[in-house]
Amino acid sequence: MTEAGRKKKPTPAEPVFDPAKQALWSRPGFLIRRLNQIHYALFFEECAAESITPVQYGIMTALSLRPGIDQTTIGLELGLDRTTTADVLKRLEEKGYVERKVHPEDRRSRQAFITKEGMRVMSQLQAGMWNAGDRLLKPLSAADRKKFMELLSVLVDANNQYGRAVRQI
Repeated sequence: MTEAGRKKKPTPAEPVFDPAKQALWSRPGFLIRRLNQIHYALFFEECAAESITPVQYGIMTALSLRPGIDQTTIGLELGLDRTTTADVLKRLEEKGYVERKVHPEDRRSRQAFITKEGMRVMSQLQAGMWNAGDRLLKPLSAADRKKFMELLSVLVDANNQYGRAVRQI
């Protein structure tokens, strides 16, 4: 075979055309889901010591800021449906990180409180939680990180009504 008849191998500087990747990577939902998966992996690497998920950490954060809020409010704050919120709170309670009590003014409602042990775990994992976020955003410049976070906030705020749990303002 002559030199002209051989296929040229792509160099590292020349991207290989991949129709499947092109089709998937042009979809915002696909990229957002993949980014969420990557964030979970980074979070688990950084916070492996306590076997806590980002959702559990989020609930404990909400309770540290607003002790005694009810399960419905927790779900609305974090965009979780009632069943997921109740299941996660149950797991956190079993670990001793959260305590739930019947609401004194509405016996059908339960208030949740972070325990001292829950606060200790949050404190222990705080640096890892921030490291996971920093690692996720590391490929971006400082200005791009700021803009990315602003754009994420705009998208979530503008589309929040389509989420699993909708906060009524």
